[in-house]
Amino acid sequence: MTTRILLVDDHPLMRKGLALTLDAEADLEVVGQASDAEEALGVFDDLAPDLVLVDVSLPGMNGIELVKHLIVRDEEVKVLVVSRHDESLYAERAVRAGAKGYVSKLEADEAIVKAVRYVLRGGIYLSEELKDKLLFGAAVGRKDAMQSPLEVLSDRELEVFEMTGRGLPTKEIAERLHLSVKTVESYRARIKTKLGLESGTELMQHAVRWVEGEGAG
Repeated sequence: MTTRILLVDDHPLMRKGLALTLDAEADLEVVGQASDAEEALGVFDDLAPDLVLVDVSLPGMNGIELVKHLIVRDEEVKVLVVSRHDESLYAERAVRAGAKGYVSKLEADEAIVKAVRYVLRGGIYLSEELKDKLLFGAAVGRKDAMQSPLEVLSDRELEVFEMTGRGLPTKEIAERLHLSVKTVESYRARIKTKLGLESGTELMQHAVRWVEGEGAG
């Protein structure tokens, strides 16, 4: 039986590459592609995919929010997040949203096929390091393990915070997330309030430290 797959990524070349890799497998078939969450939700019911591959950074609604919406539409569908972001930053959020795994776009084609097959067999595809961390968190209680000041940030705020820590100017963040400069500035203001930071400089320093590993590991 062939597994029906929907790809959701705003980069046409990435979608094309993923489609070629997956369609090369006899039992896997890419039945649809979408460039954003709204388009994906619009075709989801008609395509009735068994598995959806979702990128984290999408214009409009981001990938983590899309995962939640897809699970509400069909609790049986399996969702695998495929992203360029570091696993330690977003994988836990993806799994909490209902995704069955997280794989880096930077990994080889075989790794993505392996992740798809692992998820289809009922597993959750994560690195061994992150699996151990999540299991430890479950054992000792969510609040004590995985504790991070960034727990208070929304998924979109975390994206803005991460990009700030990587030194991207406001205009570039706005372009990458398909937002206005004013909206990005609003997100930064909210982040400062939630994290108790006084200035833009303090926000930048905090973000850089976190991205370099002080809070992201």
